[in-house]
Amino acid sequence: MKIENTKAQMRKGVLEYCILSILSRNDAYASDIIKELKEAKMIVVEGTLYPLLTRLKNAGLLSYRWEESTQGPPRKYYTIATLGTEFLNELDQSWQELVEAVNTIKK
Repeated sequence: MKIENTKAQMRKGVLEYCILSILSRNDAYASDIIKELKEAKMIVVEGTLYPLLTRLKNAGLLSYRWEESTQGPPRKYYTIATLGTEFLNELDQSWQELVEAVNTIKK
């Protein structure tokens, strides 16, 4: 079994949580989200991010707005919705419970 496959699956499992966390701080353009994820070593490509953003938007967790750009076409900026903030709060609690459970098992 290759560790890289397991690590990739672990990252995929928390990607929604990370995206909502990023957007809870500031509205963001998709490439800004990708940049922050990559800086945190949460390797992600546009082909993964865009369908996920669409799914989160369709679920009512995100919204977006178009802004004119000085460097080309208008840009779509994503914003966390009220429902997204509530969902993120639940994910925060679930994350803490998961970390505690894993730490208990590792002892």
